[in-house]
Amino acid sequence: MQTTVEGYLTEGCGRCPLGGTPGCKVHAWSAELHALRGILSKSGLIETAKWGVPCYTLNGKNVLLLSAFKNHCAISFFKGALLKDDAGLLSTPGPNSQASRLLKFTSPDAVEALREATHDFIQQAIAIENAGLQIELNKSPEPWPEELQEWLEQDPVLKDAFEALTPGRQRGYVLYFSAPKQSKTRISRIEKCVDKIMNGEGLHDAYQKKGKA
Repeated sequence: MQTTVEGYLTEGCGRCPLGGTPGCKVHAWSAELHALRGILSKSGLIETAKWGVPCYTLNGKNVLLLSAFKNHCAISFFKGALLKDDAGLLSTPGPNSQASRLLKFTSPDAVEALREATHDFIQQAIAIENAGLQIELNKSPEPWPEELQEWLEQDPVLKDAFEALTPGRQRGYVLYFSAPKQSKTRISRIEKCVDKIMNGEGLHDAYQKKGKA
């Protein structure tokens, strides 16, 4: 996994085999990522790399992430649900996302067009963190195992990917992860499914594709 922002921008996050190759998503959005990094460098936030991607913090607290996806790159606000967004520019990573919100970009022109809005969202996020505001989360109707909750809290990139899955795919994973009686077995199952979740696949998708081949 990537440990520096410079490394991320040149080699990718290192979370999949495409890292360091032309197929890495980072290379598709290089101009946009560099432009957004320039905006973020003037925010007063501390730049670091966490979970393989650029992360910006305030007093040790995570405020936002900068990352590339297949169809866009984005700034992901950890407490985005608290941001004022009259223009409706922010989107949720998935139908069950409660806290994080994405500001998506698909071209260098979009970065420039949204420069003021981006600055405003960043300043709002800083004010929210300074005020110590928190988001009260609703409990999932299908209880998630503690090991999954802890893993996602420690890895917000994976959390966004998991929340972007359809409810049916999420439920399939939750049931699969919850089944073992021993915690170490539940953790092992989660670990083995990380790549599938990051690829937007359901638990049995690979088997279905294999059967069609």
